[in-house]
This record gives sequence, C-alpha cells and structure tokens, in this order.
Amino acid sequence: MKVRILNRMLVAAVISAVLLGGMSIPTNAQQQPQQEQQPQQGNKQQKKQKKEQPQAQQQQQQGQNKQQQQRAQQQQQQLDQNKQQQQRAQQQQQQLDQNKQQQQRAQQQQQQLDQNKQQQQRAQQQQQQVNQNKQQQQRAQQQLDQNKQQQQRAQQQKWQRDQDWQQHVQQQRQQDQNQQQARLSQQRQQQLIAEQQQRLTQYRQDLDQRQRVGQQHTAELQRQGRMAQYRYEQEYVGRLREQHMRLQNDRHDYNNDPYFYTGWNYRYSRGGRYYETNQYGANMLREALNYGYEQGFLAGQADRQDRWRSNYQDSYAYQDANYGYGGYYVPQGEYNYYFRQGFRRGYEDGFYSRYQYGRYSGGRYTILGAIVGSILDMEFLR
Repeated sequence: MKVRILNRMLVAAVISAVLLGGMSIPTNAQQQPQQEQQPQQGNKQQKKQKKEQPQAQQQQQQGQNKQQQQRAQQQQQQLDQNKQQQQRAQQQQQQLDQNKQQQQRAQQQQQQLDQNKQQQQRAQQQQQQVNQNKQQQQRAQQQLDQNKQQQQRAQQQKWQRDQDWQQHVQQQRQQDQNQQQARLSQQRQQQLIAEQQQRLTQYRQDLDQRQRVGQQHTAELQRQGRMAQYRYEQEYVGRLREQHMRLQNDRHDYNNDPYFYTGWNYRYSRGGRYYETNQYGANMLREALNYGYEQGFLAGQADRQDRWRSNYQDSYAYQDANYGYGGYYVPQGEYNYYFRQGFRRGYEDGFYSRYQYGRYSGGRYTILGAIVGSILDMEFLR
C-alpha cells in the first residue's frame, strides 16, 4: 500500500511540473523540432517504465503468489478430498469388514444350526434304532416264548408217544408170556445153530480187521488235535476188544437157548422186503437202535467240544456199527443197519445239545420209543 501511495505522489508531481513548464514556454518554443521533443518523451517513457516496472513486477509477483496460494489451496483441497476419500474408503472397508464378520457370524450360526439339526437327526435316528432294537428284542422274546411253548408241547407229545409205545411193548411182551410158544423142529433148530456158528466165525475175523482200522482212525484223530473225539473212539475200540475177547472164550449152550427153538412171531420190513424173527431177534434190533443212539450222541458231543464240523458219517463208530453186537440172534448186516439209524439221530442230538430223538435216563442215552416204532415197525404175528 505504501508503494502505491508513493507512486501516485510521484505521478502527481510530474504532472504538476509538466503543466507549470508548459505555461512558461513561449509560443515559438512550441515550434521546436520534434527531434528535441522525442528524446524528452523517450526519457519520460523510460522514467515511467522504470517507475512502472517495480509495480508490474510486484503485481506479477503478487499474481504468482496468488496463483501459488490458489494452487496450494487446491492442493490442500485435493489433499483434504483425498483424505476424505481415504476416510470414506476406510469407513467402507470397515463396513465391509463388519459385513464380512457379520456374514461369518451368520455362517457360524448357520453351521451351528446345521450341526444342531444333524445332532437332532442323529438323536432321532438313535432313538428310532433303540426303539427298533427294543421291538426286535420284544419280538425275539415272544418268538423264544413261542418256541419254548412249542418245545414243551413237543416234549409232552413225545413223552406221550413214548409212554404209548412202552405200553404197547409191554402189552406185546405180556402176550408173548401168555401164549405158548411153539417149539421148532429138531431139524430147523440144527439149521439155525449151523447158520449162527458160521456167522460167529465170520464176525470174529471181521472184528480183528475192524480193531486195526479203529486204531489207525484213532491215531489220525490225535494227529488232528481232536482230543475229545480221540478219547471217545479209544473207548469205542476198547469195547470192540472186549467183545472180541468174549467171543474167543464163548462156549454157548445152543440147546438151552430159546432163540434156537422158538418160532418166528414178529415181522418187519426194510428196503421193500419183509423179514421174520422171534422176540429175541426183535429185542436185539431194538438194542441196536439204542446202542446206536447212545454212541451217536457221544460222538456228536465230542465233535461239538472239539469245535469240529458236523459229519456223523466220518465217525469210525458209524462206519463200524458193531458196538453191542454179540454175534447172535440177527445177522450182522441187520444189526449194523439199525445201529446206524440210531447213531445218526443220536449224533444230531449230541452235536446240537438237544433231545429231539431220545433222552437221558438211568445213566444211559436211549432213543424214544416212538422213534423206534417209526424206524423199526415190528408187527406181531401171533
């Protein structure tokens, strides 16, 4: 401001001086050559330029300062805008982070809900399984009760059949005792004795060979580690040895044996053919069934103890089938057949630890009378 005031005062002084100088100059002086006026005007312009230059520079400087201030203000504004944008960006990022966190929490909550739902479903499935198991147990218990009742009824029926059969046998024996048995002729008696002696000779030879086979079979059982079956067959072979010794020392009194002079009063069928015998032969065939059942039960029990597979035909006792046979009254083949019939049924009962075909009484395993009647249908002739 001071510079401007000074500049104005100088301009005013110059103008005043010029006006005063122009009034004192004569008229002819106005006609001086323009050459003299031009240097003066040039000097004036130079002076004026010299006076105007600082002012212009100051104005230019002021303009530059103003522009710089404007640029600075613009830069500051830009910085402020950038800062505001950064702040908005940070706020947006924070908002995004919050949204992301909310999404994560929502996902976690959804996962938790899904897990809870799965747990509920598993719990429901487990409860359903428990209910199913309970129902199965109830059904199984009901089935067991029904089976038990059926077994009891079956046992009662078998007991009744056995009682009926025993009563029938007693009646037949009573009839045998009450009837006068016809005595066979001397010729027929001698014929039976000759057949019996021939069977005994063949049976003694057969026993020798069967004992050797039995010992080999017993050794094979020991090699297989079937110790229960091994002990059973040792006893079986020992019984065969005793039977053989009795036959060697036997002095049979044929003339006083009722079998050889008693007529045939029983008939039975096997394989589509009929065979006749007397009460002594009939009793021997019944004994074959009982001995077979007993030995079969012991053999099946031994295989079960050895955890061996069920196979009654593999047993040496079944193959031999001579246990309890003394060589008298019936042919060896007939005794072997009915022994194996009893053995098969006894083996099944022993292996499966049951009494479907027989019972244990008086220290012996015996086949049920009803089963005897179904296998050996003995018909009384007179």
